[in-house]
Amino acid sequence: MTLTEFDDLIHATLPIDEFARIDGSKNGLQVDRLNQTVSRVAVAVDAAMETFERAAEWGADLLFVHHGLFWGREQVITGEHSRRIRFLLEHDIALYAVHLPLDAHLSLGNNAGMAEALALREVEPFGLVKGLPIGVAGEFPAPVSVDQVVDTLFGERYRPLSVLRFGPEAVRTVGIISGGAPLEVDQAIEQGLDLYITGDANHIAYHRCRESGINAIFGGHYATEVWGVQRVGRMLADESGLETAFLDVPTGL
Repeated sequence: MTLTEFDDLIHATLPIDEFARIDGSKNGLQVDRLNQTVSRVAVAVDAAMETFERAAEWGADLLFVHHGLFWGREQVITGEHSRRIRFLLEHDIALYAVHLPLDAHLSLGNNAGMAEALALREVEPFGLVKGLPIGVAGEFPAPVSVDQVVDTLFGERYRPLSVLRFGPEAVRTVGIISGGAPLEVDQAIEQGLDLYITGDANHIAYHRCRESGINAIFGGHYATEVWGVQRVGRMLADESGLETAFLDVPTGL
């Protein structure tokens, strides 16, 4: 597969153009490579030196990430930013980033991945950001406890930043927005949901949850965003025959 064909495939699969007006990330190809052929694709959450080093060790032609290096404004190529780009160029690794379109996708996205892991029913878009939904909401087939949800999504490797148990013990409905959306709990409160799941924690959200009687899981930004890149990796392997690998570089945050 050529790099152009890879770009065409991702644009045909994920709604990159739809989110262009609201997403600060420069979604798409962020760093080119001299060899335009792509056969080995590593996927990871963050464009960071540790991830780049792991990608080079594995022999990646391209690294697909959720958090890229460029965020909608000009940035001088100095310091750590320069070292990161230089490493990619020296190892001839292309960098491809997809941010909000990967959160929002209803089959490949971070939130869709968590919804599937929880076996939710009646899954629908949820969580508006500048008019576009990036999360999902759904119902459990049978009531579950907050602890069961935590164990299912995070296990022993990714422990949540905080868990607020202010809602019903038997959880039936849930809204999910991966990453940094702690105050979007207001949208879950407005819909009368039993549980809200996001990544980042926020001091202000505590009293909002307590006073509204809703459970909340702040699972960590990283831990709620490993789902999408892994699903993209599996899609690329299954549908395009590319060799893929997930590079797990947890931050604990």
